Amino acid sequence: MRILVDGDGCPVISIVTEVAAAVDIELIVYTDLNHQHQLDYGTLKVVDQGFQSVDMVLCNKIEAGDLVITSDYGLAALSLSQKAKVLGFSGREFTDQNIERLLAKRHRQFKERKRSGRHTSHKKRTEADDQRFRNKLLKLLNNKQ
Repeated sequence: MRILVDGDGCPVISIVTEVAAAVDIELIVYTDLNHQHQLDYGTLKVVDQGFQSVDMVLCNKIEAGDLVITSDYGLAALSLSQKAKVLGFSGREFTDQNIERLLAKRHRQFKERKRSGRHTSHKKRTEADDQRFRNKLLKLLNNKQ
């Protein structure tokens, strides 16, 4: 098992790095040229910028049993199809049971934004969000080892 992170706009890289180092598991963070990251542990893979460039490179590197960290529903669906576990930045685990509903919700929201030109803003990330993510990450890793 490895941890593969969609590093573009990822608010939990420091948590993932800390946990991966503590349990001594391979960590690879994928990002494009527009994002600057420094890792104390793991490998940073920088790809060319472009629409979905990080997602496509990451997707092509997934092996069954990997843990993918992303909040991109499309990448989550592709990861699940390759038998990876998927965890969102909020601590939500994406599964075969919930991904179709989430993709349908994303599509409805896209249609609404296109119709109205408006979208809702995201809530500010809290310490509780970070703790929920850390707990779920540890739970997934402990179940795999």
